[in-house]
Amino acid sequence: MSIYEEPVAAFVGFGEVNSPRELIEKKCREAAQAVERGGVKLVYVDPVSDDPQGNDIVRALKALSAGDFDFIIVCIAGWIPTHAVISVIDRFAYKPMLLWGLAGHYQDGRLITTAAQAGTTALRKVMEDMRYNFAYVYETPGTPLKVQEVVRFAKAARTARMLRSSRIGMMGYRDMNLYTTIFDATSLKRVTGVEIEVFEMLEMVQKLKSLKAEEIDRVVERMKQGWEFEKTPDEELLRTYAQYYLALQEKISERGYQAISLIDVDGMKKLLGLPPAPLFMLIGEELKLCTIPENDSLGAVTQLMVRYLTSQIAPYMEFYEFLEDNRLLLGVPDFVPSEVVDGKVRVIPTGFGGFNEGLLNVSKVKTGKVTLCRLLPKGEEYSMHLVTGEAFPPRTWEEAGWKPPAPQLPSLEVQIDTPLEDFARKVGSQHYILSYGDHRALLCTLCTMLGIQVI
Repeated sequence: MSIYEEPVAAFVGFGEVNSPRELIEKKCREAAQAVERGGVKLVYVDPVSDDPQGNDIVRALKALSAGDFDFIIVCIAGWIPTHAVISVIDRFAYKPMLLWGLAGHYQDGRLITTAAQAGTTALRKVMEDMRYNFAYVYETPGTPLKVQEVVRFAKAARTARMLRSSRIGMMGYRDMNLYTTIFDATSLKRVTGVEIEVFEMLEMVQKLKSLKAEEIDRVVERMKQGWEFEKTPDEELLRTYAQYYLALQEKISERGYQAISLIDVDGMKKLLGLPPAPLFMLIGEELKLCTIPENDSLGAVTQLMVRYLTSQIAPYMEFYEFLEDNRLLLGVPDFVPSEVVDGKVRVIPTGFGGFNEGLLNVSKVKTGKVTLCRLLPKGEEYSMHLVTGEAFPPRTWEEAGWKPPAPQLPSLEVQIDTPLEDFARKVGSQHYILSYGDHRALLCTLCTMLGIQVI
């Protein structure tokens, strides 16, 4: 499934057999058309009544069984006995559901109602007691439909479905023996559906033998054309990066990864003498995958959540300082995806500490309204820490240890909307995932759907 495909919902309307059929049909069709205008594809099922023979229920089940959809919109257009609804939706209890109660309308100063909220109030607790994965949206007469709430639920449902078939490639494991980057495969699979597949760096080294010189030359040329080098890099260094990129590209294609992380400090830098930043840049630019260093497993899962919800590349950022005025200094000591770069991608050859010289991304990062979030383990359960803020260009700063003159790393100052003290009490990792815009409602909807606590 492509991240750019629209979510798909089964739309099933309900209204009691004695309610005016033409009115029930009109209300359902208008609601469905509003949802379609919001960007959700529909498998539309004509409204279901509680007819004594149960013909409507049989018809709806047949139509739903033939469809492919992410979730069900249970659209209550009028009063309906609960059993008629449950008879249709219970067969699809494994799907997320949106219980949507439509409202009456005014005619000549009089409220005309089909008692839809009698239907939803009779259903809500029943659906809760039956442990359906659902949300409840109700309308009020004379006001616009809450289509955005429906669309938000649709995006979350599609994301939840896509996560179930997602696979993250992890070259190596637990870089620098960090605690915040490890994962429990069983609980992660149960809650999110994501599979993290670990492979060895040796496999990439072995793949270098089969690469063709013309393929390597093409990647080198793309780097030269696409990036602005502040100093002329060593040609052999560029070729080495191109080789490892092609090896990783082959692995990604073989296994169908949607995100990837590499063992960084204890792997590529220490054993190969090759800081991996350009590899992440190439993977993000050419393969459009989420990338994060240092075997950050839950960081990669968070990236996929954000990517599927927003279609953004979802870069990682690292905390460097807590500042005055409720600000965080965020930066990265290696790379940012070109999607979030303000201007051209700028690269310099340099080194940090005792590591070999590599290519460092020193691009400026786009500013504006941002959301920062991170999936965190909580025993065998999970929580999501999220905060919004305004991102500004950073002050002049440097990280001690870089080869002089020290570079200005890609960075932002984010003035968060939450008191810094509150944020500091909840922060769960050095890496958080950044997206542009306020995506709290989207993330909260997804987390509720997956049973993840938002903090």
